[in-house]
Amino acid sequence: MAPAGLDRLPYPRIWAVDFEFGVQPGERPEPVCLVARELRSGELIRVWQDELYRLDRPPYGTGPEDLFVAYFASAELGCHRVLGWPMPERILDLYVEHKAQYNGVPAPAGYGLLGALTANGLESIGALEKQEMRALVLRGGPWAESEQNAILGYCQTDVDALARLLPIMAERIDLPRALLRGRYMAAVAAMEHIGVPVDLPLLEELRGRWDELKIGLVEKIDADYRIYEGTTFKLDRFIDYLTRSNIAWPRLPSGRLSLSDEAFRDRGRAHPQLGPLRGLRHALSQMRLHELAVGHDGRNRVLLSPFGSRSGRNTPSNSKFIFGSSAWLRGLIRPPPGHGLAYVDWSSQEIGIAAALSGDLRLIDAYQSGDPYLTFAKQIGAAPSDATKASHKTVRDQFKAVVLGVNYGMAENTLADSIGQPVAAARDLLRRHRETYRRFWWWAESAVDLAMSQGEIQTIFGWPLRVGMEPNPRTLLNFPMQANAAEMMRLACCLATERGIQVCAPVHDAMLICAPLDRLEADIDAMRAAMAEASRVVLDGFELGTDAEVIRSPDRYEDPRGAVMWATVMGLLEDERRVVA
Repeated sequence: MAPAGLDRLPYPRIWAVDFEFGVQPGERPEPVCLVARELRSGELIRVWQDELYRLDRPPYGTGPEDLFVAYFASAELGCHRVLGWPMPERILDLYVEHKAQYNGVPAPAGYGLLGALTANGLESIGALEKQEMRALVLRGGPWAESEQNAILGYCQTDVDALARLLPIMAERIDLPRALLRGRYMAAVAAMEHIGVPVDLPLLEELRGRWDELKIGLVEKIDADYRIYEGTTFKLDRFIDYLTRSNIAWPRLPSGRLSLSDEAFRDRGRAHPQLGPLRGLRHALSQMRLHELAVGHDGRNRVLLSPFGSRSGRNTPSNSKFIFGSSAWLRGLIRPPPGHGLAYVDWSSQEIGIAAALSGDLRLIDAYQSGDPYLTFAKQIGAAPSDATKASHKTVRDQFKAVVLGVNYGMAENTLADSIGQPVAAARDLLRRHRETYRRFWWWAESAVDLAMSQGEIQTIFGWPLRVGMEPNPRTLLNFPMQANAAEMMRLACCLATERGIQVCAPVHDAMLICAPLDRLEADIDAMRAAMAEASRVVLDGFELGTDAEVIRSPDRYEDPRGAVMWATVMGLLEDERRVVA
């Protein structure tokens, strides 16, 4: 007899599924075994590796009357991809729903399966035993018969855990929205399967010559700053440089200069000459070329870590993901021969979301103008009506910092540092923003007040943020924009992957897609249509615009922020080649 909690799930068959698999950095998973149990009948299925690869379909149903239940389902669905099996039509991921239950407040024992069991008062195998069994799987085969039985038994303990966990969690699961989140995990599996194409020979060459290249980078770039001693950043020399250049610098509560990457990024907006120095610091101290996860086929594949942030955005490893590394390294992204890439992004996505959800007509006008930053300047008389991005770049940059900063609750001191203006000027700009977009501010602050009173704030599709004992009003202020942007991204990924578009990766407010050259334009149109549709669904008919940057083989991706560093590294690499030759 099925547990009572399953009565809330209107599916004749409910399959709890778990795979064990091995995986190497940048590679696709290698399924080792599968265990599945149908929770109403109790039917148990155990399949070992050799038999898995002989099946052309999973040994369980995947149609609309079958509910596929897993914990961090993109792993199981990634195995489906490798095996050539169809995606289940109804997916419920208990990891995502456990994360939703505690998002914003401490989970009693973390977000893993063991943590979910503990939080719901259920016993589990010990963490050490689980670690030992995963090590056995990752060791790789061949496995003795006793080891095979042990691995299958371990896999079954996770399935049995799902069978005990689901009836308890079912009472709190918002099923229609939970299935949308599960649907996204299938899209994640598709994107992790495809990966981002990179120039593997060039990456290997950079890895092999990196020690020599670092020395050359310091000699080339630090000539304008005179801060480094060898490859060591000298604080006293940096202070001298700031004094010579008359640059104010943020400090820590201790009074010491902040040397975080965020400090260099923020000050770089007002002082662009700091850009190469920031890139050099990142290259020498943070970037590890050997950590970039690239498979034998030249694809950068990482765990996208869906729902990793409080807003529900992905949180892939910065060191393993090419879009998390230094901007100049993105020059390694290159379409395969005969293919092209397109970087398709929403235009000013968060501003469009704020305008649509708040119903602020002046903010809607600013968004629909195509340049909300310069339009704000025009609306308050800080720029003439015929001003353009080219004619009023400095003004536009300042107003861009204001428009983007208010979504994060940016304070006047931080804004002043960002735009290189006195605090009084920053204070006045923030005041003018409030006066210009009164309805937006009423809506945003009302959402914060409601969250504080109810203890929770949600997106359009119900992704929640719980308000803890020490709430951060800035986080709550930003949540409707960031989290609904994440909803929009997830829906667009679902639509695109289900329509056969090869989405290599989601990148914050953009998608990188790949296609044969003869199909590239059609796929770009289809991707833009999916993104437009997703925006209309999330914003109740309001459509956000998109832009597309196209890269055709043999060209490579270029990020303007890393152009100087890329050119410098490539020049040094060419010098090294000549020396060896």
